[in-house]
Amino acid sequence: MKTITIEGQLRTGFGKSATRQLRSQEMVPGVIYGGAQEINFYAPAPAFKKLVYTPSFQIAEVKVDGKTYRTILKDLQFDKVDDSLIHVDFLELVDDKKVIANIPLKFTGASKGVKDGGKLVIKIKTLKVKTYPKYLKEHIEVAIDNLEVNGNIRVEDVVVENYEIMNSPRIPVASVVMTRQLKQEEAAATPAAATPAAPAAAKK
Repeated sequence: MKTITIEGQLRTGFGKSATRQLRSQEMVPGVIYGGAQEINFYAPAPAFKKLVYTPSFQIAEVKVDGKTYRTILKDLQFDKVDDSLIHVDFLELVDDKKVIANIPLKFTGASKGVKDGGKLVIKIKTLKVKTYPKYLKEHIEVAIDNLEVNGNIRVEDVVVENYEIMNSPRIPVASVVMTRQLKQEEAAATPAAATPAAPAAAKK
């Protein structure tokens, strides 16, 4: 499992004035919760880039005041004007406590429907799961080999050991839809309806 390290400093000042001062120094305040105690800290904005600006699921080891906290990212706040990162929330991983996380999906194989001329449409890129920290992983693999044209893989079709999937079971995860070309080919292959014979003229 990919892990990144963030070097932070314990935060001692609070309130709007202290927060503005941190941001003026290109520092981002954050909080770590879920463990024995809540930790308020700050770190340089660039330290969060590899964690924030990626679709990958990663573990963050946050080092503050000589201690290392193993965490996952839970929430982000951005400035409404310049879209800069202004606050980060982390959940500390505790071995015997289940966590809720959004795990990316990785689609594997070659869809039968695509081979037949259809188009693969990904409906969901992540699944919300509940599990123990030791079972967290970078992605959930979903095999699409048997997915046919007009077929769907739904949440209920994704089975992962030790994971409780929290999304609605009937939501489609991936589908194969007809392309325009495939529709045209099917229409051309359909035999035209027989033209009805003209009625015989009535005898005089």
